[in-house]
Amino acid sequence: MKRMLANSMFLFCLIVLCSFSKKEAKVLVFSKTMGYHHESIAVGIQAIQKLGKENHFMVDTTTNSNAFTNANLKQYKAIIFLSTTGAVLNDAQKAAFQRYIQQGGGYVGVHAATDTEYDWPWYNRLVGAYFKSHPAQQNATLNVTNNHFIATKHLPAFWNRWDEWYNFKDTHWDSVHVLITINEKSYHGGENGDYHPMSWYHSFDGGRAFYTALGHTDASYSDPLFLGHLSGGILYAMHQKQ
Repeated sequence: MKRMLANSMFLFCLIVLCSFSKKEAKVLVFSKTMGYHHESIAVGIQAIQKLGKENHFMVDTTTNSNAFTNANLKQYKAIIFLSTTGAVLNDAQKAAFQRYIQQGGGYVGVHAATDTEYDWPWYNRLVGAYFKSHPAQQNATLNVTNNHFIATKHLPAFWNRWDEWYNFKDTHWDSVHVLITINEKSYHGGENGDYHPMSWYHSFDGGRAFYTALGHTDASYSDPLFLGHLSGGILYAMHQKQ
């Protein structure tokens, strides 16, 4: 009887520990803006919190760059730059974030994350490009060039949607895995030519990075196709999926 009780207690503790370990997976949504502030950040945070519940990870949020310390960042599987703009980190915070990535951390950049830290070459290589300009919001056709990756496997080969379409400069597309390009013939104002990536991922400096230029509009964060795209990128950065 005592052995059965001991076995039952062991199984109970094991279940509790397993449940606890699943809840420990956390991401940090960072949405500090020193330039343009996207109104969609608020609904974007809510959408990521919902994705966390659906995919069993916890979500912390902040606009305070003081969160970028060695001790604090190490608790997170991924840091999500949600439409950040401008110079958002000081030198010490940059160094902590760089160490975080070098130690295997994950990065997710959403939309204006490329409109961030223009004077930091390491960040430029991490995110993959810098924002240059954009035309008026309009419909365009996206080409899904990789339908085997977790962030795009649910998407149609040709994806028509309304958003704000970024043009890029200081690009590093030769060192990333491009997932989606945009057909510049399908809208007005494209400036990157026949090969105009809009989403990509790569291993970088010890960690993982995913970026999507989509997500300017509030409506993006209630669009199942976009949410599947975003959640896939987050899970990749967290090292939960390939």
